[in-house]
Amino acid sequence: MNSLSKSSPFWIAATICLTPLISSPTALVIGFLLASLGLVPTTVNLAKITKKLLAYSIVGLGFGIQFQQALAVTSDGIGLIVATIMGTLLMGWWLAKLLGLNRETGYLISSGTAICGGSAIAAVAPAIQAKDDQVGLALATVFILNSIALFVFPVIGHALNLDQTTFGTWAAIAIHDTSSVVGAASSYGEQALTTATTLKLARALWIIPVALFSAFLFRNDSKKITIPYFIFFYCAAIAVSDFLPQFELVYQAIFDIAKRALVVCLFLIGCGISFGKLKSAGPKPLLFGVILWGLISASSLAWLTLH
Repeated sequence: MNSLSKSSPFWIAATICLTPLISSPTALVIGFLLASLGLVPTTVNLAKITKKLLAYSIVGLGFGIQFQQALAVTSDGIGLIVATIMGTLLMGWWLAKLLGLNRETGYLISSGTAICGGSAIAAVAPAIQAKDDQVGLALATVFILNSIALFVFPVIGHALNLDQTTFGTWAAIAIHDTSSVVGAASSYGEQALTTATTLKLARALWIIPVALFSAFLFRNDSKKITIPYFIFFYCAAIAVSDFLPQFELVYQAIFDIAKRALVVCLFLIGCGISFGKLKSAGPKPLLFGVILWGLISASSLAWLTLH
């Protein structure tokens, strides 16, 4: 089999990932399977392409943030938002050390758990100079737990007779990706959906300070800080869409394109991992993700039901 025909499944899959037919977790799995079968082209610098595309995608997502709404929710629940984000990061840092998990992988999973799943991991990864396989492991862990949460959370909510607002708040805090938050909350009720979506939107703003803090925390021995400059463009995108609302249709188009580009990014990241790499990583990343997720889910639910 020549190199062109061998790599054709890769190009076909990459093209399909541009369509709404493929979700983020599915794209990651497809890339992973192609890598495991040796069908990923070696003549293309996928790592460089992925890094740039991730940055562009995050900036594009900024056009979908309704700043005033997010700011209002942040001001209303600032204590809960800060406590859960910082608590998850600190808990993750300690737990990663306890389990002997790679520092970068543990921090990426913690960031995804604390803020908004794959988007947070994509934003933080360049700041801490994470390797592709570390990013891939973190994303795989988060997506597995996301899939579980989508079905389990509504069941728990009904079993505990949680009201709409409480469930929506809990879902926004304890479920990783926005898509799964929306899915779980919409199945619970309209008020739960409104609460969960708005609060998750507010948490997304915290990608900015967390990414900048991460750059400082993971600076190398020369004390040089790797600043993820695209974060500033992300802020600019939020500001532009807020100050010039008359171009809402344009912003929505950019936001939709960015979401598809992020799916392609996850496909490319999946192409950088394989069964061999997962086997060498062992069960620690998934175990870490499950324990951290269980702790933040249980503690936040306990706080919400007692207040």
